[in-house]
Formats: sequence, C-alpha cells, structure tokens
Amino acid sequence: MKVIHFYSENADYGCFSNFSLHPIVIDGVTYPTTEHYFQAQKFIDKKIIKKVINTKKPIDAAKLGRNRDFPLRKGWESMKDEVMLKAIRAKVAQHSEVKEMLLTTENAILVEHTENDHYWGDGGDGSGKNRLGKILMKVRDEWNSK
Repeated sequence: MKVIHFYSENADYGCFSNFSLHPIVIDGVTYPTTEHYFQAQKFIDKKIIKKVINTKKPIDAAKLGRNRDFPLRKGWESMKDEVMLKAIRAKVAQHSEVKEMLLTTENAILVEHTENDHYWGDGGDGSGKNRLGKILMKVRDEWNSK
C-alpha cells in the first residue's frame, strides 16, 4: 500500500496542511485557513474568536488556540474531530485544486508526518494517531462515492 507523507504547506501535498492558504467559508464566516477555523472553534467568546480569525498567519491562530488563558468551550475534546472534519470537507469542496490533489492520491494512506503532533500527526515515528490523515482519507472516500 502506498503511503503519502505531508506536513509543510510548501512541500509536496502541502495543500493538505491546515496551514495552507486556502480560505474556507463556513456558516457565512470566512476563515483564512482551516487552522484558523479549527482554533476559533475552541472558544465561545466572540472577542477571542474574532482575534483568532483576524491573525495574519496560521501559526499565530494556532498559538492563540493553545493559549490556556482563554477558556475552552465545554466538550471540546469530544467534538474536535468533527470540527476538523467539517473544516476539511469545506476546504476540499471550495478549492478544486485541493480536491483534485486529494483524488489523485487514490487509495494511498495519507500521513501527517511530524514529531510535533501525536494526535493529528504520526508523532514522527508512526506512534501518533494521524487523525488529520484519516480525516483526509474519509473525505476522499466521500468524494469517490459521489
């Protein structure tokens, strides 16, 4: 089985990164990247959400989202995968080049390869959960069954 690794938005398959500059519109709101959307969804305070959305770079949105001075919404841990799925579905539906790249991966296993993340990525050594890769494969399967 073919395995495709991705991580940096500037490398091969970089459009799969949440830092790739592919704005998404969800519920009438434009988010500069899927990272902005994901991090904004951690909060219910509209001022914090606006602050996250208005950051210039996805890394800055990520830093704000990880700032525990801001209270997380209740039940965040149980909903975060669905939030990411919604973001990826929007990105693929709204950007034909991302959809085409995803579909060209056919049945390959998609892996966010990074030691920086054991939940969304593979932990750098394959021990991580690779939830982002699995969500991308789920969305690919949805498109292939249309």
